[in-house]
Amino acid sequence: MIVAIMAPRSGKTSGLAIPAILSAPGPVLLTSNKAANDAFTTTVDARAEVGTIWTLDPQQIAHHPREMWWDILADARDLAGAKRLAGHFVTASVDESTGSDFWSTAASNTLGALFLAAASHRRPITDVLAWLAMPAGRTPVDLLTDAGHHAVAAQLQGTVSGATETRDGIYETARQYASCLLDPDVAAWVTPNDDLPEFQPFAFATSRDTLYLLSKDGGGSASAIIAAAADAVMRAAVIVAERSGGRLDPPALCVLDEAANVCRISDLPDLYSHLGSRGVIPMTILQSYRQGQRCWGEAGMDALYSAATIKIIGSGIDDADFADRLSRQVGDHDVQTTSVSTSEGGKSTSVSMRTERILPPDAIRALPKGKVLLLATGIRVAMLNLKPWYKEPSAKVVGPASARATKAITERALAKSIGQDDLGLSA
Repeated sequence: MIVAIMAPRSGKTSGLAIPAILSAPGPVLLTSNKAANDAFTTTVDARAEVGTIWTLDPQQIAHHPREMWWDILADARDLAGAKRLAGHFVTASVDESTGSDFWSTAASNTLGALFLAAASHRRPITDVLAWLAMPAGRTPVDLLTDAGHHAVAAQLQGTVSGATETRDGIYETARQYASCLLDPDVAAWVTPNDDLPEFQPFAFATSRDTLYLLSKDGGGSASAIIAAAADAVMRAAVIVAERSGGRLDPPALCVLDEAANVCRISDLPDLYSHLGSRGVIPMTILQSYRQGQRCWGEAGMDALYSAATIKIIGSGIDDADFADRLSRQVGDHDVQTTSVSTSEGGKSTSVSMRTERILPPDAIRALPKGKVLLLATGIRVAMLNLKPWYKEPSAKVVGPASARATKAITERALAKSIGQDDLGLSA
């Protein structure tokens, strides 16, 4: 159960994520907002030798062709799953501090009801967009009623029949949360397609496959889809583990790089409390402690940090409070002080002891790239040197493979750019 807090360009990908992926004995999930010269290009060839590669790239971070689809509504066929899916779209759009106001809560409930209506009748998620565009339509209410979800249908009908200004405000908020699905190229990745293989989280949990989840961060990103896919995989892995004696063997590695930007799972701190006991190993990588607080709130980040059995702190810790907290955890040591005084009777020497921090906050802030503090359960804090992947013997093979994968991304990007230019000229 790993949490890594390291500033950008501090070696978190090359020294932590990539070595973990290359040595993983079971299925691997990676979230990222980069592709070229990163964990994706460095590990894709090596992982292809042990299992199938699944790449969900709705915003074309790696310009990867769509060779799969995932049913985003598969877990939304009951109310709990539908509300959970709606929560991913809300969490991707708002911070923890603003995600509980009236409009966000009402929009989340409405999205959950629409997802449930679509999933109950095997409708594509694009139908939800059509229903959001027509708040007065009765189709989702009728579908919910036909499926036996009478209470949800009544609640949705109450929203639709309420004051026009309130209803329109709720639906407009919901439309903003689901806006990434307006792009047909994004929605196609999570819409059924008989001509492409379907990614199935339960089958993935018992394989040695690799799932790359790529998305941009910031406004208009597809991070809600990425979070929903990562969540579905981890939850499926837990269920498979429970059916298989309690633990996955081999374990599943879930590297949540840029977790606060592209994979904001609202209850990740709660998941941390039991994922490890099921053979699901999460590695959440953050740029700072405060980044986690913005995503999960102060209590949530404290819970996530406390539940992690391994904490890795790298260079670039500019939060003075967090640095002081770490300094106290490293502890104090006794320092001998010798003082000499001179008087008429001659010189006298006295020795006294005082305590001082082993590693003061300013030294923690100044940790050089490649050095990290390791806080593991049951042992004292240790300082380690990371060994990046390019210093391993396998770099002779991995390095050229990474260069080829990066070149392929560049070629796909250029080909796409030329194609767009040709379309512009012909138009």
